[in-house]
Amino acid sequence: MTELNLAIMGAAGRMGKTLINAINETQNVIVSAAIEHQSSDCIGKDSGILAGIGENSVPITTDIEAALAVSDCIIDFTVPVATISVAKLMANHNCAHVIGTTGWTPQQDQEIEDAAQSAVIVKSGNMSLGVNLLASLVTQAARALPASDFDIEVLEMHHKHKIDAPSGTALLLGQAAAEGREIELEENAVRSRDGITGARKEGTVGFATLRGGAVVGDHTVILASNGERIELSHKAQDRSLFANGAIHAAQWVRGKPNGLYSMHDVLGL
Repeated sequence: MTELNLAIMGAAGRMGKTLINAINETQNVIVSAAIEHQSSDCIGKDSGILAGIGENSVPITTDIEAALAVSDCIIDFTVPVATISVAKLMANHNCAHVIGTTGWTPQQDQEIEDAAQSAVIVKSGNMSLGVNLLASLVTQAARALPASDFDIEVLEMHHKHKIDAPSGTALLLGQAAAEGREIELEENAVRSRDGITGARKEGTVGFATLRGGAVVGDHTVILASNGERIELSHKAQDRSLFANGAIHAAQWVRGKPNGLYSMHDVLGL
């Protein structure tokens, strides 16, 4: 099998280092480039040493164009502004883009959709097999249980350093519930409650966000009626599951036509 060359955005960050470790343990996959922002103090350092796997002779660089030229795919868990700037370069390179970045605005989502008209992009709020299976179960449950009887709440907790809320995974699960109910999430989401809020509006999807410690990611979708409560949960114990999912996506998307794909496409769900 021909080796798959992967470039890593944010290579000196937590997910970047996890990705480099996961690639090191995956056959026929190599790190072809490691990219960081210009203000990083890791520029020029060996990405393998930073990731704790020993020297890999792939220095941290800011040259995205050069990285794309030598890579089959770039994996990106950074921030929307940086991700969009990379997505807009993809049309000029024979390189796919796997996006695990979260914290998108509707306008930024649209920019990725526009870029995918001339590029190959996989984008997901979560790269985990388990989370994407959970999303499918949430859609089925929301479709089967009437909104008049069952309220839907999405509860999530992450480490204290996470910068966006609700998490991309929580929004993914909320979207899954909305699809099951055949409603628009943005028009029916309740993202915060404070003070005298009044009774819960029927058919809405509520979100609750917790932050603290070193929690990798806990998500629970609650479907609550007057007489019973169903809870569908996923708990991430190690970031490597996101890295392995992203690598799987990079392997799957190789050779695919231009377009915007999701992990549901990758996993055949």
